[in-house]
Amino acid sequence: MIPGPGEFLETTDYHCAGEPFRILDVGPMEGRTVGDRREWAMENLDDLRRFLINEPRGHADMYGGFVVPPNDPDGDLGIVFFHKDGFSTACGHGTIAIVTWAIDTGLIAATGDTVEVVVDVPSGRLPTLARLHGDVVTSVRFQNIPAYVSATGMEISTTFGTVSADISFGGAFYASVNLDKMGLSTDAECIDDLISLGRQIRAALDGSPTVAHGPDGRLSNLYGTIFHETMDANPLHQRNITIFADGQVDRSPCGSGTSARLALLQRSGQVNLNDQFLNEGIAGDVFYGQIIANTDAGIITTVEGSAWMHATSRFTLDPNDPIGLGFQLR
Repeated sequence: MIPGPGEFLETTDYHCAGEPFRILDVGPMEGRTVGDRREWAMENLDDLRRFLINEPRGHADMYGGFVVPPNDPDGDLGIVFFHKDGFSTACGHGTIAIVTWAIDTGLIAATGDTVEVVVDVPSGRLPTLARLHGDVVTSVRFQNIPAYVSATGMEISTTFGTVSADISFGGAFYASVNLDKMGLSTDAECIDDLISLGRQIRAALDGSPTVAHGPDGRLSNLYGTIFHETMDANPLHQRNITIFADGQVDRSPCGSGTSARLALLQRSGQVNLNDQFLNEGIAGDVFYGQIIANTDAGIITTVEGSAWMHATSRFTLDPNDPIGLGFQLR
């Protein structure tokens, strides 16, 4: 699977609100569902993941996805997400990017101003709606699986003092930490502190029942910490930096994290059904979130953003290259 002399792997790179997403199809994977294929990829494609993500071909905050078939004929395509530390269960910015790519490449035929695309991801099925101007995809809105609150007001001891965290699920589990009164901000100058704090919070919640997903244990464990601050109140506009996996910094507002935030914002009374929520990332772009329904399993949310193609690449590995599959500096 790793390309040798005279062989190449071709990828297409998009960014969504500044967060990268490297796309490629490496052929069939074993499994009936995308969740099963993720498990197979974890066992069989980890070297390929490292090859594509590690320096010098990638970097510590790189993200990508393998294109796979949908779970059944009612879906249009599936995606197995990967990053520097493994294979994730959900990725909102990647979902937006993959739908844009599918239309850009003609995999999904586009006629009119909108196109519906059904995407299967490890956490479930996501109906999406792409908006077009001419033949250009201007935005993609995805409807997420149910989001819900797992715990609030958890006190966690860190080197920055005791931190209060709220836990919610939006395809993956996130801890939300309000920076408004912490002396930290979502400015780039605070990234090193937030990476350290995010790692400590993740370690503290490792194995906690608050991040256990009963119906599907593969969705368990804390994926990231969302550090947020309020910019405006009407409509609610927040800015966040999400630290996910082992210290990765999400440049986008975080798509699945936006759903997780909406569950908490509804609980606190800050956002109600059909209200618009503006969630801004560190690169300055915004995802538009909304609660469209309440169910017994949780709230149903939509998240909308835009992705843009910025590179096509051909990768190979010289067998004499001492760096091999690459390296990470953090």
